[in-house]
Amino acid sequence: MSDWRNNLPLVNGKLLRDAPLAPFTWFRVGGTADLLFLPKDEGDLGDLMAALPDSVPVTVLGVGSNTIVRDGGIEGVTIRLMGGYWGGIEIDGDKIHVRAGALDLAVARAAAKAGLSGLSFLSGIPGSIGGAMRTNAGCYGRELSDIIQSVEGIARCGGGVSIPADAIDFGYRHTNFDDDVIVTSMTLKGELGGDPETLKAEIEAHQARRAETQPIKDKTGGSTFANPDAPGTPNQRSSWKLIDAAGCRGLRVGGAQVSVKHCNFLINTGEATAADIEALGELVRARVLDHSGVDLRWEIRRIGRIQAS
Repeated sequence: MSDWRNNLPLVNGKLLRDAPLAPFTWFRVGGTADLLFLPKDEGDLGDLMAALPDSVPVTVLGVGSNTIVRDGGIEGVTIRLMGGYWGGIEIDGDKIHVRAGALDLAVARAAAKAGLSGLSFLSGIPGSIGGAMRTNAGCYGRELSDIIQSVEGIARCGGGVSIPADAIDFGYRHTNFDDDVIVTSMTLKGELGGDPETLKAEIEAHQARRAETQPIKDKTGGSTFANPDAPGTPNQRSSWKLIDAAGCRGLRVGGAQVSVKHCNFLINTGEATAADIEALGELVRARVLDHSGVDLRWEIRRIGRIQAS
């Protein structure tokens, strides 16, 4: 290990060496971060980024909902923008300014309380708004690209950037957003005049539907694989149906299992490693490809080093 960790500036947040990351992921698996940075605010983040050698990799973890951190841990600096300051939500007319660590459900509830319609679908997306933007997450017929006005961030050089939504290439569960820019906040737009009680009921219905159809009480991520076809495609195929048809419901590798409740979810039954979960996902992909000819695309992000056997 080089001594780059010994030559960083003082920060107002926290710098933690060899920090375990499993507690920060919904799967509860994964190794350690060479250095975990919990910045106080944008200035704090920018100062560290400006001082960081170009050779040191930077990874943003977020709330860890749709993420597998591999057992070998994460090289370089891992940045987590969660809680307190980073969960800020401010409403101004039909605009809602949110920091990257705000939970999607919290944004939906804040919009509903203010009578802003069009954002209730966020309550069905697990995780934080920053991660949801990067993948153009969506559900119930809407996605982030429908409501984003602009995105703010910190570049690798430490400077601030602001990017209008029309400069971002949004696709189905994908964007071309620059990996060297750390998303710190964004501005969303709703529709004025919504009834708060009606919007609250919409969110409660979405939450009830999730609890009924998804294994939300298990150690899991969100949907594992993107559907093969974008919404609106004629005869649209669903990943969970392809997985089920390939005989993968309940399939196991080590401590990892394909959920019996919803087979586009992988779960940690209690003793799984990250390698178990990733291997199970690849086994599912192979069986689906063999059965239906469809090459499923991972929706869950897999990051970090593969642990040497």
